[in-house]
Parts: sequence; structure tokens; C-alpha cells
Amino acid sequence: MRPLRFVALGDSLTEGVGDPVGEGWRGWAALLADGLAPADASVEFVNLAVSGAQTRDVLDRQTPAALAEQPDIASVVIGVNDTLRCTFDIRAVAERLDKVYAAFTGQGAVLLTACLPDPGSMLGLPGALARPLARRQRAVNAVVHVLSERYGAVHLHAAEGDWVTDRAMWSADRLHPGERGHRQLALHFHASLAEAGLATGPVPSPEPEFPEPTRSASLWWLATAGTGWVARRCTDLLPQLITLAASEVRHRARGTSTRLDISASHAVSSALAALSVTEQQPDVA
Repeated sequence: MRPLRFVALGDSLTEGVGDPVGEGWRGWAALLADGLAPADASVEFVNLAVSGAQTRDVLDRQTPAALAEQPDIASVVIGVNDTLRCTFDIRAVAERLDKVYAAFTGQGAVLLTACLPDPGSMLGLPGALARPLARRQRAVNAVVHVLSERYGAVHLHAAEGDWVTDRAMWSADRLHPGERGHRQLALHFHASLAEAGLATGPVPSPEPEFPEPTRSASLWWLATAGTGWVARRCTDLLPQLITLAASEVRHRARGTSTRLDISASHAVSSALAALSVTEQQPDVA
């Protein structure tokens, strides 16, 4: 029998940022791969995730490469970077995810998905800045929930829970899990797959293999690579985020903040309704 094939798609979270091993990253997907099959069987693991990737990148670049691997299991964890761009469009996000999920399940692969915490709260941004990002992430999570159920995905609710507020789970940048956090993700995905009879290997250990980075090492990372990461995203997002924050302040002053939430909910409903209409349209020869 051929080895079990697991392909991971996504951004820096799946790439493994926050869980350094040697001169590269490991991450939750690699940890999970080690527990998918018993020791006397083999697993072929391919990680196509790239830092900074958006849903467009997953659809246009990562998915074709992943489908060529003919995976038995495919993880698609993506969306946070979309919320950090001035081009954010929940309808476009929904359309892309629908196509990606359909491609893998249509090929017979088991699909892994997850909803994620919003970056504003993780960074501890002021309320007027954090709320617009939280609203966007809730929209993405709502779409992922619905589409995960539609395509029968193994879905991980990672947007909330004790692990989100436990600083020991997170790296210095407060956006990526540390080794302990990556292990928690692997552990929870493994439990869901094992319950479905799809993971038959050893359970990933929750305990870190390597010492946690020292405070000085964490500060050095923030002052070098971390600063560059933030700067690249602020160049694109900051002008719009200031506009969103100003709108947030105005609505709170008028007592009309609920209008922003209602508008976001309508946008999600419209995006999902558009997908349903597209699926119901008959093929024309």
C-alpha cells in the first residue's frame, strides 16, 4: 500500500512560525503528520504553506500543487492575512474557500479546517482599532464554519478557549503559537481524526521538546524580524484601519455601533447566499 499522504496549505501558522527547529520552522501540521500512522507505516507530508499567504494564494498557487500530490488528508487553515489587507472582501474569501474545499473533497481527500482568533485582540490593540479586525475575523470564521459543515471537514474551533488567553501558548509576536501552542493544535486535530478512525499513530505530546525562548531572544526577534513583519502589513492596512477606527468611534459616540455588526452579518449572509445560488444553477452544455 502507498504511504498516507498529508498536504498542508495556508499561511505562517501552518508554515510553523513560532516553532523553530534547526534553521527552519516545524509547526502543528508536521507534528500532526507524525501521529497519523503507526510506526510500521509511512506518511508523506508536504507543507505548501507560505508566510503572508491569503485565500487568493491558496486557491491560485497552493491548491494546484497540493492536488497533484493526490493527498488523503489536506489541511486548509487560512484567512487571517485577508483580514489584514485593505482589499478585504468576505464575498471573495467565501468564493475562494468554496472552490478550494470542493477541489479536495471532490478528489476524495479528508479536509481539515479551523477558525482562528482575531489578530487585533491577540496584539492587544486599542478597542477602536481591534474591533474592526475582530469583526472581519468573525466574518471569516462564520464562512469557514458553514463551508466546513457543507463539505464534511474535520473542523477545529481554535478561535476561543483557554489556549487563546494563555500566554504560554504563544510566541513573542503574540500572533503565532509557540511550540506549546502548535502542539495543542496538533493534539486537537489528532483527537478529532482518531475519533473518526483516520489517525492511528501516536498522540502528539503536549509538552515542548525544546526550551522556551528567553526574554532577550524574544525581544531580539521583535526588534528584527517582528518589526519587519508588522511594518509590511501596516503599509497596506494602516490607512484603511485608521478609517475603520474613525468610523468605529463615530458610531460609538452616536450609539449606533450595532449597525456595523449588522452590516458585517449581512455581508456574510450575502456571500454564502451567492454560493448557494451558484451551486443551484444548472450546467449549460
